[in-house]
Amino acid sequence: MKQRRIGGASGFDTSALCLGGMHFGTRTDEATAFAVLDRFLEAGGTFIDTANTYAFWVEGGTGEESEALIGRWLRSRGVRDQVALATKVGALPVPLGAPWPQAAEGLSKQVIERQLKASLARLGTDRIDVYYAHIEDRRTPLEETVAAFGEQVEHGTVRLLGCSNHASWRIERARALARQLGVAGYTCVQQRATYLQPRPGADFGANPHVSDELLDYVRSEPDLTLLGYSTLVGGALSRADRAIPEQYDHPGTPGRLSVLRQVADELGASPNQVALAWHLHGSPGVLPVIGVSSVTQLEDCLAAVDLELEAGQLERLNAA
Repeated sequence: MKQRRIGGASGFDTSALCLGGMHFGTRTDEATAFAVLDRFLEAGGTFIDTANTYAFWVEGGTGEESEALIGRWLRSRGVRDQVALATKVGALPVPLGAPWPQAAEGLSKQVIERQLKASLARLGTDRIDVYYAHIEDRRTPLEETVAAFGEQVEHGTVRLLGCSNHASWRIERARALARQLGVAGYTCVQQRATYLQPRPGADFGANPHVSDELLDYVRSEPDLTLLGYSTLVGGALSRADRAIPEQYDHPGTPGRLSVLRQVADELGASPNQVALAWHLHGSPGVLPVIGVSSVTQLEDCLAAVDLELEAGQLERLNAA
């Protein structure tokens, strides 16, 4: 699989696709998840994403399931040094069942230290390669959060820092504070991103869609890597049985989907593959975090890495 540098000069190379483990251990059973992880590694995939919240919202879920399953897979295969692990902190409701995101655990020094220790134990490792602030926490002073994350890089328990679901101005302020404090700052940003464009004013709650402002900001910051989640809109780009979410339901969407499918037909590819290739070829390029529930779905995504989009096709996709 093609490689991608993340985190700028102080970062590292990893696979051009990141495998998301949101439903591993809950909606995706262990045998299926292991098969997906095995195939991803076999195909050259080296970047795996999880969180300390996956998937607390599923009936009976606690948020520990995905990390724990990935930890069991790593131990059973003996491949920890072959992959980069990303996980997150800050969004777990306390207690479970409390209103979310109002009751999210937040990003205090105490929470970061306690939850990092728990994530390391579940994953069976001594380090996290990318550690994200999962959602914003405006109750905790930003300086406290930045300093606490920076300490973990200094201790060697974390390689790179990132944030997810943050406003652009908060990301810039946090990075400026890190420079002032002389500690590592965020070099990865993970945000909802898809080929479809949301209707003006669409509400995604605590999980906002990537904005033009954020794209512009990342474009101007060489050490900042943008990763996109929900890139395939839950399968709705390719599957007639999956409805387009209401946030993307507006008059421009049918035309954009039409162009996506036209380009897919021209290339003998699936709409999913074209959408992922569009992210990879963008400015800035977006590293997709793919969520799949079968090896068949994974195979479809893997082919996107080698899909070449001609300049004219990119222009049509962008203009639709």
